[in-house]
Amino acid sequence: MSAEIRHQIQELSEEIRDHQFKYYVLDDPSISDAAFDKLWNKLLELEQKYPQYKLESSPTLEVGGGFSTSFAQHDHIEKMMSLDNVFDNNELDNWFDRIEKAGVKNSWLCEVKVDGLAINLLYENGRLTRALTRGNGTTGEDVTLNIKTIKTVPTELIGKNIPSQLEVRGEVFFPLKEFDEFNDSLAESGKPRFANPRNAAAGSLRQKDPKITAARPLDVVVHGIGAATGISFEKQSTAYELLKGWGLPTSSRYKVVNSRAEVLEFINQYEKNRHSVEHEIDGVVIKVNEIEIQNRLGTTSRAPKWAIAYKYPPEQVSTKLLDIRVSVGRTGRVTPFAFMEPVKVAGSTVTNATLHNAQEIIRKGVLIGDTVLIRKAGDVIPEVLAPIIEKRDGSERAFVMPTKCPDCGSKLRAMSEGDVDIRCPNAQSCPAQVVERLFYIGSRSALDIDVLGYEAAAALLADKLVVDEGDLFSLTLKDLSKSEFFTKKDGSRSVIADRFIAGLELAKTRPLWRVLVALSIRHVGPTSAQALANKFGSITNIQKASSQELADIDGVGQVMADAIVEWFKVDWHKRIIKKWEKAGVALVDVPKEKLKQTLAGLTIVVTGSLKDFTRDGASEAITARGGKASSSVSAKTDYVVAGEAAGSKLDKAQELGITILDEAGFKSLLSKGIN
Repeated sequence: MSAEIRHQIQELSEEIRDHQFKYYVLDDPSISDAAFDKLWNKLLELEQKYPQYKLESSPTLEVGGGFSTSFAQHDHIEKMMSLDNVFDNNELDNWFDRIEKAGVKNSWLCEVKVDGLAINLLYENGRLTRALTRGNGTTGEDVTLNIKTIKTVPTELIGKNIPSQLEVRGEVFFPLKEFDEFNDSLAESGKPRFANPRNAAAGSLRQKDPKITAARPLDVVVHGIGAATGISFEKQSTAYELLKGWGLPTSSRYKVVNSRAEVLEFINQYEKNRHSVEHEIDGVVIKVNEIEIQNRLGTTSRAPKWAIAYKYPPEQVSTKLLDIRVSVGRTGRVTPFAFMEPVKVAGSTVTNATLHNAQEIIRKGVLIGDTVLIRKAGDVIPEVLAPIIEKRDGSERAFVMPTKCPDCGSKLRAMSEGDVDIRCPNAQSCPAQVVERLFYIGSRSALDIDVLGYEAAAALLADKLVVDEGDLFSLTLKDLSKSEFFTKKDGSRSVIADRFIAGLELAKTRPLWRVLVALSIRHVGPTSAQALANKFGSITNIQKASSQELADIDGVGQVMADAIVEWFKVDWHKRIIKKWEKAGVALVDVPKEKLKQTLAGLTIVVTGSLKDFTRDGASEAITARGGKASSSVSAKTDYVVAGEAAGSKLDKAQELGITILDEAGFKSLLSKGIN
């Protein structure tokens, strides 16, 4: 029996170490957080029951992540602790009971738990002298140069009463808004995608060249203090106020409460709205607010007794991979996707999940028939993370990438040397590509055309009302009467036909940058399209521009410039432009001078739904009048426009005392500016 227990503890310790290595060093976890927690808790249970067999090198004695990479290692001045976890209200109540049995009844500080990479910033006489990863809690890796590339991290503190020595603890994160776009850019350049924003943050911070880190939109939020010389703190909340005053990036997503009921209310609030936060969160941290009581309660070898992490249910689940199929996108990219047994994840039932490309399937070692781990956060398309190898029974088989397009039969090929993506070269007439391009034209990202969703796009092509997108703006109500999609069962015209034609007419007046996005030119997105429109003012001028003239524009670059030049060389692309021009699509931008710059110098955030503006439309209205349309609320925000179902951004604006406008007030501001 003793040998069996000793062996079980040894195996669990090695398995946990292996998963920690994959998580902290390789940034490529093979199991979910929930599965890891089960292993961890099992080891804790055995060690508590049989302490005589506990290993001196047990992972439960350390914080985790104590693995060396290529960066120099240094000790933290004060040990960087981890947190113990609870997973339901009963476990949380047990923690509260333990605190209160120690004679403690006090206020609690609740804050969202950022799913990022732990960091320790050392300030000496107000200057940032070193930044370390957590490592094993005692020793971390030096990432100072890379941290200094993050704009929100001050290299010198401001304000009064700055301590002579100060360790500040926080999390480096990759903003959710930029994650998908960044992953797409990696795929376009033939590089592997990151599995999730946390891995993207870790991978971006662990770059030998700080220029690479600087090019990525990393951010930091600080939430704790280690060693501090020349200053003391009465409460956790007052410490946060001081950190903010010194210029450090604190979060507004915390609250001091006085009861268990209020703690649960905070937990439930963010569980319902976890995808409205700018970064990934995996739970809520509850801390004793009074520092003196924190010190009295003390710590274990790895975690403080005065704080606990309430972990939300996992957004990673496992299911059976029944088949691997492929889809063809609007640029011809052929993307493998997993067809799975239905499984509920992140509040919805899914059967499909992306696998990105053939190389990713090989890298992840996924076989048809595997039980796989999938992940879905918010509105992000579900993704297969890894196979669960121990569940294989020998019936699994490898996926073979098709050599011909499943929709048009064209021979698939890489579009350029080193491209990991296989594409269908039949861009003009491949049905899948045409439908996807039509669908994209109607999306909010492009021309925002009412009714033009995927089904409508498929019907237009299937009923031969269009050959390609060039025919779109010439459609009439008479044309639509030939399609069942746009007619009633009795053959009479449906109201959606009228809405669609009205939507097409409105789309003809959209600004030039939206037209550029709608053309599906490779690499050209909203930001670069606006830069092109601002510089050249018309499609004709863009078409005449040289590759170098295009590349010199901030936000374009040589790769995109070459793609634009090549796009305009294609005859059928030129025909699309001519057809759209003949149909009345505006291919010349309205000079900005015609709009009074009523919002010059103002930063405005729009949250919730407005009656007369789409989100993109509101942003356009702001920028066209000289203002800055921001996606996040900060002390630099001048106004917040709040529509229906405004969420956490409205709460933050109220906390910061920022002026809040309804839609009528927004319209008045657009027209008159500041009175």
